[in-house]
Amino acid sequence: MNTLALGPQWLDPDYLIATFGLIGVLIIVFAESGLLIGFFLPGDSLLFTTGLLVTTNKIDKPLWLVCVLVVLAAVLGDQAGYLFGRKVGPSLFKRPDSKLFKQENVEKAHVFFEKYGPKSLVLARFVPIVRTFTPIIAGVSRMNYRSFLTFNVIGGTLWGAGVLLLGASLGNIAFVHKNIEAILVAIVLISVVPIAIEFLRARSKSKKAAAAGESGATAQADDRLPGGGPADGRRGRHARR
Repeated sequence: MNTLALGPQWLDPDYLIATFGLIGVLIIVFAESGLLIGFFLPGDSLLFTTGLLVTTNKIDKPLWLVCVLVVLAAVLGDQAGYLFGRKVGPSLFKRPDSKLFKQENVEKAHVFFEKYGPKSLVLARFVPIVRTFTPIIAGVSRMNYRSFLTFNVIGGTLWGAGVLLLGASLGNIAFVHKNIEAILVAIVLISVVPIAIEFLRARSKSKKAAAAGESGATAQADDRLPGGGPADGRRGRHARR
């Protein structure tokens, strides 16, 4: 199966699976779930492609076993992220930007976590980049471990097994095989939609805040313009007469 490389060849799901096999898939799922260096990895399209290859016997492992292993890798990845967050604490927010680390990614995950609370661990699984940093933020915030573990398992299962089974269920459909490139591109685009929505909301809020600030500044300036000052001055002259 030839697929269109979504970016560099080494990030193309088909290339990764053909080169590293199931072990490579599990390592990538683990890294993307909670390691700082894993945010750029193609989790959604990789899981979809894995499910498709399992159902077409190009990955010679039972589907149930692959699902269990993927869920386990996803849960352990979040666990690693949580423990890392608890260890590094607030220093993470002071870390300078680099090629593989951007402070804005931490801020996005922090806002996401503050907005949705514990359930963010489930929702973030379906949002690229945010899913990598959210368990780390949970650790920084010292979220109750039992609560974290519960939502971690739920999110890891829904995302890991869910996307994998979606690929497996569509694997025997001829249309999917003929249009696999377009489908993978669509998966990537759909997974980016939540980020785009949050970006547009944040941009809209910043514009409204800026407009409100300008209105406030204009109102203050108007108070200092003639009509207040000169009128007072005239009253002062009348008083002196």
